[in-house]
Amino acid sequence: MLVMGEKFKKVIAAIIFVVCATMFPISSASAQGVSLQEQLSAQYKVVKMGSDTSGFSVVEPGTLLEIKKGGILAVPYSDTSVLSTKYEGGTVHSPSTLLSKGIGFGMKRFGKEQTTHLFATGDKVYPSKIEVDVAKDDVALTIVACDTCNKTDPPTYNKAKVVFQFPKGSLAKASAGDVEDTIGQLLSISEDSQGQDQGGQQQGGDQGQQGGGQAQGGQGGGQEQQQQAEPQTIEKGQTPDQVQAALGKPDKIVNLGAKQLYIYKDMKVTFIGGKVVDVQ
Repeated sequence: MLVMGEKFKKVIAAIIFVVCATMFPISSASAQGVSLQEQLSAQYKVVKMGSDTSGFSVVEPGTLLEIKKGGILAVPYSDTSVLSTKYEGGTVHSPSTLLSKGIGFGMKRFGKEQTTHLFATGDKVYPSKIEVDVAKDDVALTIVACDTCNKTDPPTYNKAKVVFQFPKGSLAKASAGDVEDTIGQLLSISEDSQGQDQGGQQQGGDQGQQGGGQAQGGQGGGQEQQQQAEPQTIEKGQTPDQVQAALGKPDKIVNLGAKQLYIYKDMKVTFIGGKVVDVQ
């Protein structure tokens, strides 16, 4: 009877396991280990804003983005509201005029005037917030104008929310690269982004080049051969071994689970899942 009792318990335990596995399957996000939200946050560094008696300002710049299509409607950073622009199927859907008028009417009750700004193609902005809603198949980026880049004076730091709408049921299966390609159709990473993040280092490099120019007469063709040498290339999707083969061993390695950082003297390489997702 004791043996039969143990067998019966094992059968019951197996049945319970099968039922639980059917009713509560492991989510795809858990299986992947690194969520889409984390991968996008690694690719798009958000800006840090601050304020003092003179108003708002950029404390730490984020990834610099360039607007590729018009139609994104923005409001000043000081406004508590934010207008949403939808991007779907390659088309920009600007907020309705009724919505903006409604927000303006609400602000008048508090003695304020609603002002809006339509971003132009080529304007530079920073991401300030990233939201992924798999259930709704959309990814939202709140953006803030880079007024120094756009030469806006006085600065307003206009802000807007851009909602990237994906086909129903597709976002759960989409890779981070697929999502970034769609975002890039409207908000592409600017070629000036790395220069802005390393502005101080570039200035130092310019001074070094000037000093080197004065000494070129003595060194002759040796430096010219070095300058003609092909630069090492780091590309998105490369493995840590490929990066080390190009740049050598990093000065520091930071392990954060699925996320890993290789820190060099003048560069930081971010890996997620063993692949390059960002270089700063």
